Amino acid sequence: MAEIEREAMEYDVVIVGAGPAGLSAAIRLKQLDADLNVVVLEKGSEVGAHILSGAVLDPVGLNKLIPDWKEKGAPLNVPVVEDNFYMLGEAGQLRIPNMLMPPLMNNHGNYIVSMGNVCRWMAEQAEEMGVEIFPGMACSEVVYGDNGEVKGVVAGEFGKNPDGTPGPSYEPGMELHGKYVFLGEGVRGSLSKQVIAKYDLAAKSDVQKYGLGMKEIWEIDPEKHKEGTVTHTMGWPLESNAGGGSFIYHLENNQVYVGFVVHLNYKNPHVFPYMEFQRFKHHPQVAELLKGGKRVAYGARAISEGGYQSMPQLEFPGGALLGCAAGMVNVPRIKGNHNAMLSGIAAAEAAVEAIKSERSGDLLDGYDAAVRKGEIGDDLKKVRNVKPLWSKYGLLASLGIGGMDMWMNTFGIGFLGTLAHGKSDADATEEASKHKEIDYPKPDGTLSFDRLTNVSFSFTNHEESQPAHLHLTDPDVPVSVNLAKYAGPSARYCPAGVYEFVGEGAETKFQINFQNCVHCKTCDIKDPSQNITWTVPQGGDGPNYPNM
Repeated sequence: MAEIEREAMEYDVVIVGAGPAGLSAAIRLKQLDADLNVVVLEKGSEVGAHILSGAVLDPVGLNKLIPDWKEKGAPLNVPVVEDNFYMLGEAGQLRIPNMLMPPLMNNHGNYIVSMGNVCRWMAEQAEEMGVEIFPGMACSEVVYGDNGEVKGVVAGEFGKNPDGTPGPSYEPGMELHGKYVFLGEGVRGSLSKQVIAKYDLAAKSDVQKYGLGMKEIWEIDPEKHKEGTVTHTMGWPLESNAGGGSFIYHLENNQVYVGFVVHLNYKNPHVFPYMEFQRFKHHPQVAELLKGGKRVAYGARAISEGGYQSMPQLEFPGGALLGCAAGMVNVPRIKGNHNAMLSGIAAAEAAVEAIKSERSGDLLDGYDAAVRKGEIGDDLKKVRNVKPLWSKYGLLASLGIGGMDMWMNTFGIGFLGTLAHGKSDADATEEASKHKEIDYPKPDGTLSFDRLTNVSFSFTNHEESQPAHLHLTDPDVPVSVNLAKYAGPSARYCPAGVYEFVGEGAETKFQINFQNCVHCKTCDIKDPSQNITWTVPQGGDGPNYPNM
């Protein structure tokens, strides 16, 4: 195929992703220099369409970015008034007293929010300042300059045939060039993954770790609703199968967020994270809360869990990694949005200094250090050993030794040093012959639901005539290796039913239903053969989350 010719647009800073990191960077850039030309490119159909988070928001980032956010109408309407933590057994629960929890675990002063709506509001603030925001513009390629630096991205390519060739209505998209390019794509972003590999940014960091977060929004009986209540649980139903836990947040309008996180380093390939979530809702405490209510939305996304020791170098020639593209989630707190905002602010400040000095396309010296030695590093360093302790020694060790380590780090005493994570989540998967199959109860259609029904509540849509955005390195591996050795785990680890094995015996085939994909990227992370690569579909496609 002949080389594609594209028009180019020039900006001072190009930002990929209209999440909390990217929008914070855009706002801060314009605060520091109103004359800068800043563009934000978002693959969702609108800002917020692909945003899914718990979320209890620590407002520290927003306080720094827009101190008068309350007067400006930011959608932080539900302050946390009650904070509960339970260990679950199959039929009961044990509350862990708040006084035993390190101070950093306290949620008072935080807000239960829809991060999708927070980002929609932030986008309004950015546009009022002159930031150009283009939703429905998936960034499919990195553009490199003459010296090997990141020069820009390709965005807005539409109309390819299923085989990847240009179709009759093909639009090649545009190249958007910047003096600096910020990648704020979120967890396991396709361009971030390429840039990290090209510049070997992870050479000095530990392996990244991940979890799969699934979330439903429920409207419940008003008599059971307790606005501002935050509840976290651990234990049943995961027990020895995998690490993880749940969250239940009571927001306004008699709605609750019901979420479940499964750490993706589980060994048993028979684990079915989505069904663990559905089973969780049948716990007596949860079932009673949801009885008489209705689920109104569903979604899923991966969560970066490696923390402090797993962050790659954040600067690369011509740009920077922001937020979850680098992995800034505080796992015990189940919070990363505040750090994403702070990273966007720090990157913007470094870029403005560079541009003032008439620099471009080089390393943003000082950004990486500002993150590691500033508020973000301080937040992540205190909890850096909780995840590796959990992975190696289980839940009780994580609670006991990890809790003690967090307490000690609160006082500046790191008695454990920094523990390593060990294997990647893909390498942690063991062969099926070493494990028993798990018998999951059938969803009842009232509290628990089958995957395809729930995916319809994510309002996901993909144009079916485009190429599949999920690429196989070797099309034979899913059946010859993953099904033969690992019992075909992709049919279970995907929370949207994208992958299935059809036929029997020698006629078995691997089928990819990419239309169902909610862009969680679990397949790119957990596939034991690392044979699946997640890329962006054409712009605007994917989930359309209303209030996630």
